[in-house]
Amino acid sequence: MKYLILLGDGIADYPISSLGGKTPLEFAYTPNMDWMASEGTLGMVDTIPSGLSPGSDVANLAVLGYEPRDCYTGRGPLEAASMGVQMGFDDVAFRCNLITLGDGDNPLMADFTAGHINSAEAGEIVQSLHKKVGSKDIAFYPGVSYRHLFLWKNGLADMETTPPHDITGRQVLDYLPKGEGAERLITLMRRAREVLEDHSVNKARVKSGKKPANSIWLWGQGRAPKLTPLTVRYKIKGGMISAVDLLNGIGIYAGLNIIKVDGATGYIDTNYTGKARKALDALKELDFVFLHVEAPDEMGHEGNMEGKIKAIEDFDKKVVGPVMDGITKFDAFRVLVLSDHPTPLILMTHSSDPSPFVVFSSQKSENLARGSSFGEASARSGGILISPGHMLMDFFIRDWRRFVDEKAH
Repeated sequence: MKYLILLGDGIADYPISSLGGKTPLEFAYTPNMDWMASEGTLGMVDTIPSGLSPGSDVANLAVLGYEPRDCYTGRGPLEAASMGVQMGFDDVAFRCNLITLGDGDNPLMADFTAGHINSAEAGEIVQSLHKKVGSKDIAFYPGVSYRHLFLWKNGLADMETTPPHDITGRQVLDYLPKGEGAERLITLMRRAREVLEDHSVNKARVKSGKKPANSIWLWGQGRAPKLTPLTVRYKIKGGMISAVDLLNGIGIYAGLNIIKVDGATGYIDTNYTGKARKALDALKELDFVFLHVEAPDEMGHEGNMEGKIKAIEDFDKKVVGPVMDGITKFDAFRVLVLSDHPTPLILMTHSSDPSPFVVFSSQKSENLARGSSFGEASARSGGILISPGHMLMDFFIRDWRRFVDEKAH
């Protein structure tokens, strides 16, 4: 049996009046996902446990079958694993965004991505930060685009930090880190702003009409988690395909091979078809592949309705379609398509609401085939809700036929 997960990050949303009361997912042209919904098994999955923030870290741990309340320590250490950064027992890793702040003593969060700065420019900036702000106990590591890592050796983790994508357009002072150790972080963030203000990369970006990466934002802290690899739990060989360090880090902890795809950017210009091709190729040797597409989530954070609809349609046309065409060469398979969490355009950040999923199996007896389209309303109307969401993976890998049989009666 081959198992494939296709995850469109944040594709779920809320109804929008200008779309005739439909969500972007329902409005988008998605014939491949609609076919899967009509022929497979459609439902809703609740990936965010009560009391936890609706981040992609928590949600994707749940998608991969982990109970986040048992193993989640923070986003930073997951990204550290992807970047090959070794953490000691008392080390704390933070996500470090390059951001664009407005002017003044209480500036606006103008752009949590610094204009989607490219990785080469960002790498120069992060290296400068490490040289000028780093010390024997703190270090900065370059990642992809605006997403980077800050490591505090023998650091403090029990403080409150805020994801920068939650405060776009707001003044930032009320959202600075709070708690023991927060002053150290705030001092670093202010020092970084001084360093970056006159950085040559930023001068060039401003001259060319781009947003400068004129500050950093530290958040998502945690110590190294302890996870039992999926490869051990299910006795399978698996792979992860993603452009972002968070998912690749989760994949490493889960025991999955990290499969790189040229042109994968984590944005709307990503190499969708390359990801689909790599997934099918990988399944020749592996039992399980998780393919992640970040673009719809980025469009949700931007509040870009047209961009989100296009990202959903590209996901359907360039990933789901080719995968469903190509996977038929395997005798037995199950394909799961889902959103990890909603990223509603009206909120420009994540929400904790359940998201739609669909599973299609090569075994006819493992499909309910109730003739629905793939969307939030259709998924809710079918009456299937998997909560807590981490149970979905066990059903998908171990016992899908029994799950379907129970829902059929």
